[in-house]
Amino acid sequence: MNPSALSTSTPSFPARGDSSIGGLLLESGKITPENAERVLRMQKELGIRFGEAAQRLGLITEADIQHVLARQFDYPYLLKGESQYSPLLVAAYEPFSPQVEILRAVRSQLMLRWFASHKSLVVAGINPGDGVSTFVANLAVVFSQLGENTLLVDANLRNPSQHTIFNSPSRQGLSDALAGRAELDTTSNKIGAFVSLSLLNAGTLPPNPQELLSRPSFRAMTEQIEARHDVVLYDVPPFSAGADALAIASRVGGVLLVARKNETLVSDIDAMTEQLTHSGAKVVGAVMVDF
Repeated sequence: MNPSALSTSTPSFPARGDSSIGGLLLESGKITPENAERVLRMQKELGIRFGEAAQRLGLITEADIQHVLARQFDYPYLLKGESQYSPLLVAAYEPFSPQVEILRAVRSQLMLRWFASHKSLVVAGINPGDGVSTFVANLAVVFSQLGENTLLVDANLRNPSQHTIFNSPSRQGLSDALAGRAELDTTSNKIGAFVSLSLLNAGTLPPNPQELLSRPSFRAMTEQIEARHDVVLYDVPPFSAGADALAIASRVGGVLLVARKNETLVSDIDAMTEQLTHSGAKVVGAVMVDF
């Protein structure tokens, strides 16, 4: 037998940094190089896709496939148990659920009715526990998934929560920038899992939040922020906690009202709408939440 006639064939498994399904699965640690060879052999034998072969071998799940597909199409989301962010971020963990489809419908309406000619929007409720902070956090995620350069501002200087939802250290933030104790550039931070999403924490809780938010420096800051972002969402204190929300709304210009199902009274919504109108803000719309 002529040795020169012999040939060996080594499967070429995906390399790290490869944007293919196999490369992304390898990069994320879902499969090992050794398992990749097994997958490639089955793929060749059966003439099926890499992901399908890996799933047949029991190496990955359907959720893993959906996750890497999302990365291929620049639509990042998170797998439960593999992130430090709050499970309340359903838009991050369950982007294909009916609940998030509703969020995307809200996003579409806002893009048409408000963000076509504006950049900033206040999201406000009436009472503590109305779910405003959870809603606006998820809304910020779906805007970032659209590719919009999004900033979420925690303007609740009484009882902030966005630093908890995004597991972001409650360091200097909005209040410190308004008081001249920090530069705006050093207070906002990127949310690593979402390339288009940043968070401006509330910062040090001040003794005079309403007065701080009524300063001319706040209006100047909103202009700086708008110059750097496509979409800016403000999480504000509930109206029942004081006039902070009115002060912010009068400067931002637009408000999306959040009502809690079976909790928020229609008379309270009407009263809040009237106050907002008198302050010069426009009520863009209203949503009802059930969480």
